[in-house]
Formats: sequence, structure tokens, C-alpha cells
Amino acid sequence: MASTQPNGLNVIALVSGGKDSFFSLLHCRANGHRIVALANLHPVLPRQQGSYDGTSQCPIATTHHPNTPAGQAASAASSPVLESTHDGRPHQALGKDGRHPAVLPGRQGGGAGNERLPEADEDERDLNSFMYQTVGHQVIPLYAEATGIPLYRREITGGAVQHGKDYSHYRSSTASAARASPGLAGGPVRDPDETESMVPLLQAIKKAHPEANAICAGAILSTYQRTRVESVAIRLGLTPVAYLWKFPVLPTVGPSSSVVGTDAQLLDDMAAAGVEARIIKVASGGLDDSFLWTNVASPAGKAKLARAMRRFGAAAETGAVIGEGGEFETLVLDGPSTLFKKRIVVAQENRHVVREGGGNAWLSLRNARLEAKATNEDSGDIIRIPELLDPSFASLRNALVRDDGTLPPPSPPPHGSLASGVETEAFPQLGTLQRPDKEMLQQWSFSSGNSASKSIEAETQRIVEQIRQRLRQQSLPASAILSATVVLRRMADFPVINGVYGTLFDAPNPPSRVTISCGCAAEAGIAVYLTVHIGPLQPSQRHGLHVQSRSYWAPANIGPYSQAISVPVSSFKAPMGRDSDGVSSSSSSSSPSGPRLVSIAGQIPLVPATMAFPYGGDSNSNSNREGDALPLELALSLQHLWRIGLEMGVQWWTSAVAYLPVSSSSPSSFLSSDEKRDMRAPRSQVAEIARMIGKAWDIAHTPTGKDDEEEDDDDEEGPDLWDRRYNPQYMTYTSTGSEEGKTGPVLPDRCVLAPSSRSRRPPAFVAEVDELPRGADVEWHAHLGIAQAEEGSVALRETIAVQGPEGIRVAQTIVVGPRGLREGKVTGVGFVQTAVAEGFGGCGYGEHGKIAKTALAQLGEVSPAGEPVAVVRYVDVEVLRERGKRGAAHECREPVVPCKSLWNGEGERLAALSIYHSVFEREG
Repeated sequence: MASTQPNGLNVIALVSGGKDSFFSLLHCRANGHRIVALANLHPVLPRQQGSYDGTSQCPIATTHHPNTPAGQAASAASSPVLESTHDGRPHQALGKDGRHPAVLPGRQGGGAGNERLPEADEDERDLNSFMYQTVGHQVIPLYAEATGIPLYRREITGGAVQHGKDYSHYRSSTASAARASPGLAGGPVRDPDETESMVPLLQAIKKAHPEANAICAGAILSTYQRTRVESVAIRLGLTPVAYLWKFPVLPTVGPSSSVVGTDAQLLDDMAAAGVEARIIKVASGGLDDSFLWTNVASPAGKAKLARAMRRFGAAAETGAVIGEGGEFETLVLDGPSTLFKKRIVVAQENRHVVREGGGNAWLSLRNARLEAKATNEDSGDIIRIPELLDPSFASLRNALVRDDGTLPPPSPPPHGSLASGVETEAFPQLGTLQRPDKEMLQQWSFSSGNSASKSIEAETQRIVEQIRQRLRQQSLPASAILSATVVLRRMADFPVINGVYGTLFDAPNPPSRVTISCGCAAEAGIAVYLTVHIGPLQPSQRHGLHVQSRSYWAPANIGPYSQAISVPVSSFKAPMGRDSDGVSSSSSSSSPSGPRLVSIAGQIPLVPATMAFPYGGDSNSNSNREGDALPLELALSLQHLWRIGLEMGVQWWTSAVAYLPVSSSSPSSFLSSDEKRDMRAPRSQVAEIARMIGKAWDIAHTPTGKDDEEEDDDDEEGPDLWDRRYNPQYMTYTSTGSEEGKTGPVLPDRCVLAPSSRSRRPPAFVAEVDELPRGADVEWHAHLGIAQAEEGSVALRETIAVQGPEGIRVAQTIVVGPRGLREGKVTGVGFVQTAVAEGFGGCGYGEHGKIAKTALAQLGEVSPAGEPVAVVRYVDVEVLRERGKRGAAHECREPVVPCKSLWNGEGERLAALSIYHSVFEREG
């Protein structure tokens, strides 16, 4: 199978027997990776000397054997590990009790030996696990001989101690410590989470296969499974791979099914690959035991599932037709001949239906055997890799380039740009603005200064300790940090800084982060700017997305930063009382419902499946690059932002900035790395790129032709939404297309805007800096996303009339309750982002705080004391020089990003841009 990347990984494939784990394995091979071992965790089985279960189950090790292979010795002493060789003969390992297993001869003619008689009612129980598929586990040992890949197995120990979708091994380690020393830890003794069963299994495999450097799993929509595999993989130095992650939202081939939408594409792809996956368990009201042994990877099987889903209204549920909600589980019996040398066969008389009640039924399998495949047998082996760009972003990329490869002329300024004029619309009063010293959403700035006496590692350690100290002073956990902007003088320092910075966080979902290098314009070697929630934020209110696995979906975040963090606007409500130190003295009554604010990490144009740039190698490599590289990179990184935003439910962006390194400022040529660093592109070329970026942003916000302003789900002459989904009489109304019948976020969703704002779009800006991570040519950064907003609850103010220097333009995004904008009265908490942009030639950015305060005063009561603190301030380095500064001063309380140049999306050069986030409160 052809490799799609030059340096493949050596992968350990976690297999449960189900379709997803094996199809993920096939995608690993299609991407040029090598599968070095199969790994499986099985339920604890009854031990009985000399027994076998009548299937091809390999033995549970029960007695010591002095000739245990060295690759298993380390872990076998504590728990059983089993390796099957290429011909299916299992090596015998040691069990917990140190006794040698009893081995009985197997059948001749294709059967795998070492079978055990069934314990009483063993096959009448489905040994379920929250984490691992266990039904059909007796057949797993046959995969070694069927595929020719070594198989390692280990018992599952413990249970689901952590039930949340995110996983922390620190909490599991604490539980283990409590078990080891109950007298010291106190409290009840708990077994470790079952997730930790993977650790000794993978350690044994790594010892036997030291070349192994990655692990793949079949997670599609399950954050629960993915985060647990990632936790173990990262700790063991393995690259996590989950090529099926979010597969249903990726580009498909041809039109989607009129019944089950894009989800069923996965089943079509499995059929094309030659996979045979039979249903061995059903747990859904729409599926009864007549579905058992249905091959889901076949047209007939897919159609049968689709009819059932449509009948019971489940087709509209994302993932239902592929079993992601637990509707069914499968067992793979065969696959392409490049993987499966033999197929697994279970005769009908050896498949026994077990009915558990409540709609659950499963198959107990006996006497499974292997059957040789004909050498000329055609079994598919077509692995479809999704297109890099969604159709909409492919069109966006094409719109940025003419047929001759040149850039198109600039478009006229779209609605929503910071153009001249005065906002005349009246807005309801939002209440009282939180004072800067009492804000629940604060900005913290830390800088290493300009001293060269200490190493960058020592300076970073000092900053990290300052952050810890300030968190302790306010009795805040590290999870109070929502987002971070890291400004470096030298991008080469990033690996060292990243390692030290990561020690701040030991819980899942660290803050989102943007990292840039500003070169000699930066005052300090490192500056860290944090957005911190200082209120009583409950863990259930803080949502995070931290995907560390390679996939086709979006780049993996291997490191101490999440793709996104979101919190409810209501959580910014000030507590009832505060003590003399400003620490909350009572808990907030905020609710996780209502609109949410989403902080998203900066996105660079990495190909998710390879974590490389589209043209191969690093961005500095000129091989295979073309003159239209930047449009592709703009579209790809913007698509990453969109996919993450949709996953977090984002409906609207407040604003965005696209960072460009100096080396990317010439669209007509790509020079060597040394030439790039010495090059200063003419301002006209940078303006041209800025207009191209503005056009990309504008296209991404262009309506698709659907009437997204007014949608009424209730037809006065037809059934209501409930009937369409749940009443069989009206099932023809359910899921009539890939989008209809499925509820989910739309981005942009103009329904959340006030009627007067629906023709506008959020502003976009361009900041030219020294360098970006990994030498990228662009990095998109959305300042905030708005999620879970109700209809008409977001308003946009533009060109606000304020007094100040000439060339100042102000725009605001307001998030409140929907009735407030319609009825003219706002209650509760309101959020406002204020953007203050100053045209080039001015140097009045020191007045931006006062200007923002004036604009905020038009929305509510503002204290005369103090000015708002900027979340981030971008300043043209020439303006900084005029003011006698090189960048952000060491004592500066506001974050400053010194830019080689700064632009708006219309190609107009700016002197400075300041972004402010403010919270209003009003009692009902």
C-alpha cells in the first residue's frame, strides 16, 4: 500500500474486535505506517485449571514458566500478558498467582488451539466495560494468525473510577496511592481506573518491540475513549493516532444518503475496503435480535440499519447508524487480503442469542475457527482518504487565485468592516460595568525583561513561579486560566519554554494558546499574557477540547494547550460578597446555560493526518511549492478554526487576526530561509496579502443561499418537530438530507444576531510578525467565539462616535439575553468586546483605553475610576520607535504585540489595534 508520508510510524493497534479499531488500523497502513503489534484488553475470566471454553480462546496464564520470553517477563509477574506469534501459536506468560497455564491441544485443519471449557454461565453474561468492548472477546486470539501480526492481551483491572469524558491520570495515581497506603491516605480504598490497564500492556509491547512509537484506536465521536488512550500514549512516549476521529463530518464521496446523512459514508468506506463486520450486540429500541450477525459493512446491512433508524427517528442522531451511541457492537471477521490472510468463521449452530431484557441482546460465540482465503480472492483494499479541504473551503481557496495563478483584485469593503461613518442605532442599557479591579475576567501579564544574564529556561521558570504565586494569592486553580498569548523574541527558544510552561498544568484541558515570535521588536525574551477567570467557576462550567491524536479532522495539540476552552457568560457574575483581599466569600449563582464564550488556539496550516505542511517538510522547504501556496494555507488554517469552532458550538466570532511572518510577505516568490529573513516586502505586497486575507474571511461569512435568518421548524399545516422525529406516522419528514433533521451549530449563524446586525460580519485584521511556530506562513487567531446564543442575542455596533485622535474607529460585539435586545431591557450579565483601531500615521494608542471606556459608557453605567485593560494590543513597530519603545515595557500591565506592520482586512495600514473584554451586570 502506497505511503502518503516519507517517515511512517511503527504503530501498536488497539483492537477490540469491533469495526472501528480495525478500520483505524487500515487507515494507519494507508498513511504509510507499519503495524508492529495488536493489543487487546479483555475482561477478567474465571480461572479453572485445565479448562477451556470451546472456542479459540488463548489460555489465561495461571502457573509460572521458567522459559517465559524476555519481552514479557517484566509485566507478566504482576498480571497476565499474552503474545501470539505470526503462526498463531501463543507464547505463555505468567498470571497473578505465578502458576503455569494448562494447555490443551487444538483442532486440526485451521482451528487455533488452547481452548477452555466454559465456566458455568460464563457465556451467558456480557462482561461490559465503560472503556473497552468485551462482547465477543473469546474470538480475539484468532486475529494473530488471521493477520500475521503479533497479538498481546491483558486482563482489565479496576473499573470506571472517572466517569467524566475527560481523563486525568493524576487522579488515578492518587487512587492507586490510597490503595497502597490506606492508613496514610484515609478514606475508602478504590481500585485504579480501568484505563490504567493499558499501561503495563503497552509497556510489555514496547519492550518486545522497541521500535514502536505510536498507538492507534478507533475513536470516532467518543471523547471518553479518545482522551483515555491519549493520556496513556503521551505518558509512554507514543504518538496517538485516531484517523476516524470526527469522520462523519469530513468530506464524503457524492451525495449523502437521504435517510442517514453523511454518517453512513463510514460504512460504505468499510465495504469498499473489504471489511466484514457483524453485529454481535444490540442495545437500542430500534434494533432487536434480528439484527444480530448483520454485516454492517455491506449495502444490505447498511440499508437494514437505515430503515430501522428512520422508523424510530434515530437517523437524525449523529453517529447512530454507525453505532456511536451504543446502539450496536460489531465483530470483524475478515478484511482486505493485504491484512487478513485468513478469515474467521463461526457456524450458525455456534452462535447463541442471549437476551438481557430492556432491548439488549448479544451473541455468545463458540468454536470460532480460521479459514484460508483463496490467493486470487478480491477483497476490496480500497481505503478512501478524505479530501484535505471541505468543498466550501476548497471553493474559498479557489476564489483567492485566478486561473493564471495570480491574486484577484481586491473586493469592495464588505459589511462589518471598520469603515468611516457613525453608528446611529440605539442599544439597550446593559447595567453597570464591572470595575477593572473587581472584574471577574482579568488580564495578567508576565515578562522576563530585557536582561541577558539568565537563560531562557531560567526566565521561563521564574515566570511560571510568578503565575503560580498569583494563582495562590487569589485561591485559584490553574484551570482558572482560559487562554494564553506567548510572545517570544526567538522562536528557537520555544521547545525549552514549552516544556517549562507545561509544568503549570496537571489537569485535562489546559488553556488555549497562541504563540508568535516578534524578533528584536520584542522587549523581553518571553512574555506571557493570560486571560483568567477569577470568579467561582465550577468544573462543570468550564468545557475544553484537547485532541492530541493525529486524525483527518484538525491538527493534534501535543502539548500543554487545548484547541478550545469555553465558559458561560453567566459565570462572570460577581459573587455576593468579597473579602478585603478580593477573594470570593460566597459562591456565584451563575448557571452553565445561556451564551458561552470560546477561546480557541491559533491555527496554522498543518495537514492533520501527517502534522506537516501541505507541500511537504517544513514551511522553509521549497520543494513542491507553487505560487498559490498561501491561498491554500489560508484556507486550510481557516478550516481548522471552523472545525474546532463547530465542535465547540461556536455560532459567531467577535473578530480575528491573521498572523503573517515576514518571510510570507511576498506572494509571488518563495525564497530560501536566509533570504526570507533578510527580506522586507514592499508595503504594497503586504497590503495585497491583507486584502486576500480579508476576502477569505468575508467568503467564510457569506451566506450559503439558505434562508439562515428566519427558520421555522413548525409548519402550521404539518406535524411538529417531535412528531417528525418520534412518531412513525410522520417519519417521512425526518432527515431528508445530509443536514436536515440533524440539529447542530451553524457557523456563522446569523439567527443569533439582532435583525439590524445580520448583514454584517466580524472584523478581521492582519499582523505581520517575525516568525510563527514551525515556520508556518500564516496563523489564524479568533479573539473569541460565541456559542449557545439564542436568537437575536448578539448585536454588532460599528463606527461608534467617540472623541479622540483622528483615524480612530471603534466596533463592539454585545452578547446579552435575547429579550434584552428586543424589549430594550437587559437583566443579568452582559458581555462586550470593544475593538479600537487606529490608522497608520497616528501614535495615540495610549488613548485607546479612554476611547474604549467612552464607547462602553454608551451601553451602561461606567465608574469614573480607571480604564479597561486590553486583552491584547497590536502596535506597529515604527509607532513604538517613535514613542521611544522597542515593545512592551517590563512593567507594562497590558499585553503588547509589536508588529512589523498591521492592517485591516481592506488592506489599510494601522498604527495600533486594541481589544477589550468587558462585563456588565444588571439586577432583574
